[in-house]
This record gives sequence, C-alpha cells and structure tokens, in this order.
Amino acid sequence: MDVQHRTAETVTIRLRPNGSWNGFRAGQYVRFGVDVNGVLMRRLFSPASSAHDSAQVEITVASNPAGTVSSYLRENARPGMVMTMSQARGVFTLPDRRPQNLLLISGGSGITPVMSMLRTLCDENHAGRIAFLHYAKSAQEIAYGDELRELSRRYPNVTVCKVLPTRERGGDLHGPFSVEHLNQVVPDFSTSPTYLCSGPRLRQAVSDLWAQQGIEDLLHTELFTPWATGPSSRSGGQVGSGRGAVRLSRSAVAVPAREGTLLEHAEAAGAEPRYGCRMGICHTCTTRKISGSVRNLLTGAVSDGEDENIRLCISVPHGDVLLDL
Repeated sequence: MDVQHRTAETVTIRLRPNGSWNGFRAGQYVRFGVDVNGVLMRRLFSPASSAHDSAQVEITVASNPAGTVSSYLRENARPGMVMTMSQARGVFTLPDRRPQNLLLISGGSGITPVMSMLRTLCDENHAGRIAFLHYAKSAQEIAYGDELRELSRRYPNVTVCKVLPTRERGGDLHGPFSVEHLNQVVPDFSTSPTYLCSGPRLRQAVSDLWAQQGIEDLLHTELFTPWATGPSSRSGGQVGSGRGAVRLSRSAVAVPAREGTLLEHAEAAGAEPRYGCRMGICHTCTTRKISGSVRNLLTGAVSDGEDENIRLCISVPHGDVLLDL
C-alpha cells in the first residue's frame, strides 16, 4: 500500500490486489473493508485509477467529520496496511464501444470515478474530444489538480476546466454550473454522451438543463451525498436521505443514523448480531425490522414496511429505524 495526502482533507491510497481480483470497469465501485479499533467496517469507494492498471487500485477518500472510516483512513492509513476488497460493481461505466466525443463532469469527491474514466481513455489513446469540467469549493480541494493539468497538456484532445465559486487563482471558470460554462468549453454538449458524478445540487442543475434540452438519454449519473462515502443512484447508495436514529428494541439503545450499514450501527450501539459474509450472500445477519425506512445497497430499493426481515449488512438507514435487537 502506498499512501499520499494530496489535499488537507483527503488521503489517496494505492492498493496491490491479490490474485482473486477480477479488475474493474472505469466508473464502478468496490466495497473496501478496514479494521477500525477491532471492528471490521466496510465502505464503498470508486477507484480513480485506470481500468488498464492491473498492478494497483487507487482510491481517494475525502474525510467526513461524521464518518468513522473516512476519518480513520485519513489519520491512520500507512504503507503495509491491509484492506479487504470486494469485486467491482456498478453500471456507471463507459460503453465498450467508446463514443467519439465525451463530456465528463464531477463535483467535489465525485471526481474519483470520472478520473478513472479519463485515465482509462488516455491509456487507450482515445482520439475523440474529451471535455472535463470539475467543480470544487477551492483550488486547494482539487485532489487531482496537477494531474488534470498535465493530462490536458499531454493530450491535445483533452480539455480540462476547473470551476471555482469565486474568482480565486486556480479556476478556469467561476460560479455555479450554467449553460454558459458549457458553451465556453464544449459548445456541442447537446450531442455528447455525458458522465456526471457529484453531490445532489450539481446533479440536479445538470439534470434540469439536460431535460430542458431534451437530451436526458445522453446523461449518465452517479450521486455522492455528504452522508455517504460511496455512490448511490444507479449503483445503490451507502446511506439514505434521512438522518434519524437507529434504535435497538431489546436494549433501548439508540445511535444517530450516519454512514454505514445497519450491521455497523448495531455494533456501534453495543449489540453483537450474528453475521457471516457481510456482503448480503449468506443471510446470517437477517433481522426483523419493527419499523422505519431502509435502503438496500444491492438494489437501491427503499422499504418502509413494518415487521419485515432485512439483511443488516446490506441495509442502510433511510430515517428512523427500530430493530428487533
């Protein structure tokens, strides 16, 4: 493992997978497991490395003050640390037959899967035009700023535009997302397949414009939320939109609903539920949900029924939840 702090709030980790790793497609996500003070915790992260780099998998984790795993990795990731990895999943991917021209848009920590797409296309010497717009709060928060500049210099068909909210140094454009930004960088955006990964505000702004233009079919999206360390939308989310609390009926203990699965919430509350694979395969962790709303990580479906059995390891809170534990 190689560890690098590209910005004050992120940690970039390069892992060497073992022989069981089947590789990934640019844009997919992986469930990583890390031992945090004796408890194995799993989170979803999208590799930022090229899909053609079989020797390593790179992730960049943005520290979330409310996030146990992201904060732990930022403070404690060291060369030699061992992390577990699932096989890659997700449908936010480039098609096998690459479009001639592409538009890539990212916001904040959503840069990682889109960075993987850009690196993959560059490794393939893709000849078509690639436009990349990245929206950040400040120039200091752009984890791949130097590399983006180098790729745009090395590949004449790659145009990179860094967008900042104010007119500080380091920004190519300024202000919130707008059609004017697109017209300056990629005037023919209405005919370009577009891949977007961002938080909800930027995603909504882009989606609204594409709907107004009648080109929704060209927009492919992945969503990152402040309460998640992994992707949601088409790939299934790490947490739901409601914060709420997770309550255990037998012990009368409650913990705030944060990032992570209900299995991890139960462990944080002091319970010791049975589990096996922690990947939703063995059903060992199946538990009765007395009430509340949960999201299934594998399907993305939200369920708010009462007295139903759920698998704790692949369910995340979507508001208040009461478990029979």
